[in-house]
Amino acid sequence: MVYLDNAATTGKKPGKVVAAVRNALINYSANPGRSGHRLSEKTALAVYNVREKTAKFFGASGPEKVIFTSGCTQSINMVLKGVLEKGDHIIVSCLEHNSVMRPLYKMGIDFSVADVSFTDDDQTLENFKNLILPNTKMIFVMGASNVFGKKLPIKKLGELCRQKGILFGVDAAQTAGVVPINMKNDGIDFLCIAAHKGLYAPMGIGVLIAENAIKNTIIEGGTGTDSINKSQPESLPERFESGTVNVPGIMGLGAGIDFVNGVGIDNIAKHEMKLINKLYRHLSKNENIMLYTAKPDLNSFAPVLSFNIKDMESSVAAGIIERSGIAVRAGLHCAPAAHKFMGTIDTGTVRVCPSVFTTNEDIYSLVNAVKKFEKK
Repeated sequence: MVYLDNAATTGKKPGKVVAAVRNALINYSANPGRSGHRLSEKTALAVYNVREKTAKFFGASGPEKVIFTSGCTQSINMVLKGVLEKGDHIIVSCLEHNSVMRPLYKMGIDFSVADVSFTDDDQTLENFKNLILPNTKMIFVMGASNVFGKKLPIKKLGELCRQKGILFGVDAAQTAGVVPINMKNDGIDFLCIAAHKGLYAPMGIGVLIAENAIKNTIIEGGTGTDSINKSQPESLPERFESGTVNVPGIMGLGAGIDFVNGVGIDNIAKHEMKLINKLYRHLSKNENIMLYTAKPDLNSFAPVLSFNIKDMESSVAAGIIERSGIAVRAGLHCAPAAHKFMGTIDTGTVRVCPSVFTTNEDIYSLVNAVKKFEKK
């Protein structure tokens, strides 16, 4: 099968990631740092090494700021539910994923939605600036849309937050491993990462890097430290890592970071965007295909492309494409806010996302598969 659903999870993992997970299951199958014996200590050191590697990769101030979670969704929930309280105001973008919107709706937090310009980042910045209120505590945005690929002006938004004394959170599900991220330089307080996507780790492992305080916990339990205390410890990362961490996933993450560093983020991004541009050129020649953005470029877009077939539900189109042996994703992609903004809420879109392992031949397979939709 030609796998082009890498925005959901990277379908092919590097050999070193597979080997690291296997090695963890065989040689590090002990509760890290909690049992006191040699294997436990060995495992704790291996986990710490990945924590240190992750902090360095994302420009965090130290390994203790790196919290391992089950995924980006948990990381986002920990930030929003741990920081925001009744009376606070938050600003999000019009493209946000349900992992941001659903917690806000459930919490009943007052929020404003800033429009994103696909052609003018300064206008986007101004849109956020105009929504700041006296009680605005945080701006939280995705690094890039998981539907339309549009990057948000993260560095400019980080500077705005610093100027206004506002916290800044970023959902890096579509950018970690594809777009260089430095938390210090970008002014990011909370970075939420889906390690199983652009970092090529296994599913079930995520990261939250917290450079600022998170007051409230959403999970309490055993941390292996200060066990006599009835409350969660205050120190990081133990405060937010109750229970046994996912050691195989963490070891896979470490190998994934090594892989990305070895290939180079810029090289990965250029390769993937070159494929997206090739697909865009071919699709734009088909009068029956609807594209929703200008031709993507690395300055403004992540390598994600959505399209539709005229007068056809996206799920139907994806089903026809799958019969040609090609995996794409159709529907709302858990981001109805983005579809409302772009006018695709009724149909959803067919979404394509390559990986570092995607080839020109894979793209041409999709191009040939959609030729059946051309006007006769």
